[in-house]
Amino acid sequence: MTTPDAPPSTSAPRAPSRAPALSPSRANDFMQCPLLFRFRTIDRLPEPPSSAAARGTLVHSVLEQLYDAPLGERTRAAALALVPSAWENLLEREPRYGELNTGGDWLDGWLDGAGRLLSTYFSLEDPNRLQPVARELRVEHQLAGGPLLRGIVDRLDVAPDGALRVVDYKTGRSPRPGYESSVVFQMRFYALVLWRERGIVPAMLQLVYLGDGQVLRAQPRERDLELTEAKVRALWSAITQSAASGEFRPRRSALCGWCAHQAVCPAFDGTPPEFDADLAAERLGCATND
Repeated sequence: MTTPDAPPSTSAPRAPSRAPALSPSRANDFMQCPLLFRFRTIDRLPEPPSSAAARGTLVHSVLEQLYDAPLGERTRAAALALVPSAWENLLEREPRYGELNTGGDWLDGWLDGAGRLLSTYFSLEDPNRLQPVARELRVEHQLAGGPLLRGIVDRLDVAPDGALRVVDYKTGRSPRPGYESSVVFQMRFYALVLWRERGIVPAMLQLVYLGDGQVLRAQPRERDLELTEAKVRALWSAITQSAASGEFRPRRSALCGWCAHQAVCPAFDGTPPEFDADLAAERLGCATND
């Protein structure tokens, strides 16, 4: 991956958007590296298109559309048949993914990779036995005295007795033992929002890893979600304190090798854009001074 020769002189243009909110992805950014959080959430620095991200979006789109088919017609062949049109739709929504296409042979192989992930899905679940109540469900909850929480649940199943199952598809491989914390946090984040909005603790959190065919399940308790809320509040306090001081410090880790912003990161002798307190206030929805 290449990086620009010099840091960008200005931040991304300000554009009207929905009310500022904290998502599990952005919360994980801050836990991984506060400066990465700033670059993505406040400065919104551009990042090169990612082949893995594009494939993940494509596979999610196909799995969402698959459940539009009647029971009995949700087959592997039907899913694979959706891939070409889903890719065209993705290119219309995100033209930058067209930069990934370096030739017909590359594209054919890349789409075949998406097809293999979809085939793995059919070895893990039978979609003809499922009738989700929601797919790509946008969930929000305003924490009293805290941030607006926002996320997208890949699939929500409801049992006849009203029990909720939250399902998330992952197109990568399952984490090694001891590295599950970020995905556990993400799923509990969704469960917290659903609990606060619906008054029901989800009975099951299910992560479906299409990269290696693993399924991880957890049954959250109310106490787990209370602890998740406390963690979210502590994170938000740290974020607002960083915004008030203008200090979002870099945190070096093995993940730095995949970061698109090394050229403007002090940990790699780069110079970040000047911190804009007004922009931070706008994009975080909070005051940045006492």
